[in-house]
Amino acid sequence: MKITIYVAYCIFLFFITTFSYLFIDPNFSYLHNLYSGFAFDYRLQTTILYLLVIFLFFIFYFLFLWLVYKKRLNGEYIRLLIFTTVGVLFFSYPAVLSYDIFNYIATGKVIFFYHENPYIVMPIEFAGDSVLAFTHAANKIALYGSSWILLTLIPYTAGFGNFLLILFSFKLFIVLFYFALSFLIWKISKNIFSVCLFALNPLVLIETLVSSHNDVIMMFFALFSFYLLMRKKNILLAIIFFILSVFIKYATFILIPVFLYVFWRTIRKKAVDWQKIFYFSALLMLGGFFLSPIREEIYPWYAIWFLSFTFLIPEKKFFLNISLAFSFSLLLRYIPYMLTGTYIGQTPILKELLSFTLPVLYSLYYVLKKKI
Repeated sequence: MKITIYVAYCIFLFFITTFSYLFIDPNFSYLHNLYSGFAFDYRLQTTILYLLVIFLFFIFYFLFLWLVYKKRLNGEYIRLLIFTTVGVLFFSYPAVLSYDIFNYIATGKVIFFYHENPYIVMPIEFAGDSVLAFTHAANKIALYGSSWILLTLIPYTAGFGNFLLILFSFKLFIVLFYFALSFLIWKISKNIFSVCLFALNPLVLIETLVSSHNDVIMMFFALFSFYLLMRKKNILLAIIFFILSVFIKYATFILIPVFLYVFWRTIRKKAVDWQKIFYFSALLMLGGFFLSPIREEIYPWYAIWFLSFTFLIPEKKFFLNISLAFSFSLLLRYIPYMLTGTYIGQTPILKELLSFTLPVLYSLYYVLKKKI
């Protein structure tokens, strides 16, 4: 049975990677030989295939969770699943649902190639640069903090000036932090179920291994700072890592009250209830998630902010189930644009309905069940 499931899962992962290349931008000259236009010319068929991918992904996910919960899968098998998933999805085309990775590269080029300040100079100011043809936010200054800008030196220079090599260097860089965050969840929880909840979560996998968003890096630094305080060692290093996290994309700024409380308890050598710390951290990051429309809009990958803490405390059933509901519903948020090709009209309303209907319905069910 385990071998059959593994083979089926591998075939599914290869399907996702192949499917991703249907979304190659017509202006992406580096892979113009693979451009088919399918995702743009056959929107209904593409949307159906995407829905199939999401449903199958969650079927596998809940199957793995159930087998781990029933102790029918061990840590070695989960490691195999994680490494296989990374090994296949790493080669997917990253601009399926978001063009952020191109923005990372364009910003990196401003500072490391043109030697200009990315907080003042926009990529679009370098007329004729080849990346402008497919970078969707070239008319903006750097959107992220100084920690991220400095960190991008590593994957940018690792590409040796070759765009495709730079592209996959960024993917590899983010994959390494996905591994690090998954391992950190294991070190903190010592619970293979928690690891499985995070590391095999379809939203985490799609937004990290496919779309290559940097949220796992921010959350790794935040969680590692808590881990250092938990171990009561390298308190100064814990502060440094927390600051690094904040200056990735600022969202973990909301964790400062919790971090200061834990820091104060640690230096006074008082006990810390880490279950409560992770619970309140998850609540705060969920709050940050809900507040994100103040800046622009709620994006699916923002869920990684609270999932990183929620999955450390799976015994909090309501919070766990809400997180799982969001994991599924937020991936449906892409459907209106995928189907219509426009961000106006009914698309914004449909995106919100798809994002929040399932979590709201579960919340109502939970409340009614409690009253009965």
